[in-house]
Amino acid sequence: MKRIAILGSTGSIGTQALDVVLQHSAAFSVSVLTAQSNADLLIEQALQFQPSHVVIGDEQKYEFVKKALSGSSITVLAGAEALQEVVCLDNVDIVLTALVGYAGLLPTVKAIKSGKPIALANKETLVVAGSLIMPLAREMGVPILPVDSEHSAIFQCLMGESHNPIEKVILTASGGPFRGKKRADLEHVTRAQALKHPNWSMGAKITIDSASLMNKGLEVIEAAWLFDVKASQIDVVVHPQSIVHSLVQFEDGSIKAQLGLPDMKLPIQFALGYPNRMQANFPRFDFRDFASLTFEQPDMETFRNLGLAFQALDQGGNMPCILNAANEVAVDAFLKDEIGFLAMSDLLADCMAKGTFLLNPSLEDYITTDKLTREMAQMWVKKQNK
Repeated sequence: MKRIAILGSTGSIGTQALDVVLQHSAAFSVSVLTAQSNADLLIEQALQFQPSHVVIGDEQKYEFVKKALSGSSITVLAGAEALQEVVCLDNVDIVLTALVGYAGLLPTVKAIKSGKPIALANKETLVVAGSLIMPLAREMGVPILPVDSEHSAIFQCLMGESHNPIEKVILTASGGPFRGKKRADLEHVTRAQALKHPNWSMGAKITIDSASLMNKGLEVIEAAWLFDVKASQIDVVVHPQSIVHSLVQFEDGSIKAQLGLPDMKLPIQFALGYPNRMQANFPRFDFRDFASLTFEQPDMETFRNLGLAFQALDQGGNMPCILNAANEVAVDAFLKDEIGFLAMSDLLADCMAKGTFLLNPSLEDYITTDKLTREMAQMWVKKQNK
């Protein structure tokens, strides 16, 4: 029985992870559930799965959650520091980090220091501080098991290939709801339009990132750290059908790909069950259902965020941290109708140009960079609304 802490249990990844637990109740149990603000769903999940601990990030909802679970043996905690406490519990065998954005960084660091394997669905942790996370994981002997479908695909393609150098990794992108559009078409994109992803059902933040290709940009940076490759060894291709999840090219020119229907439960289950593949009742991909699988170059002139991510990765240091912080503010502002769709890229570029660059940042430097960049980005948004 593998005991799991699910950080972000009420989000898209978290709820699907609980579906996987239900399918494999003899193999998995839940020790910890956490949510930022969705107290009602957290309570419902806690009553069903009976973890030893739950954490509600919004401290104002602590009493509500505590009262609702008062008849159980579940310990209720609140706040950001509680997240760092629960990942260290003795009854946690693996930590699924499914928090949104920068919030995943410090709990992941704490879990690694406690020797817990990480099922990583929070790409921003490596985007922000990959230079610290990966060496720390190696030092502690802790595996980082990717949950993003693209990185899970690469991880699966590399199984049995540890002695063979990677020539290139190729990340696939659906292209999002605006594939084929030009900048003029995107001037007046609405929140509702950007939230309509053609293939995947995800939370609002990652859906907007997918529409702007920032999600792919963040995945490029994550892939560099996970698989120890340079920016020049990473390609992105647009694959609208989302069947080929990513590919690896080796030095002899051979390419391996991982295919499957777009369903996040598969990479979640693979990470939680690793190193074993487990039986699953997910629908199967059938070539006869797809007349063709197509691939095309991404349009980085229209979707500038992808190019900015490559630029941040090339520059290194704390630049990806600046990129990520600015993007989180930009997406939030777009979702609140405070800035337009194309303005998100303008905001990112401005913060990258004006932020203080550090080549070899410490954890404290990353924390400071995130804070200062958010303040700069929020000021930029305010100026746009004057």
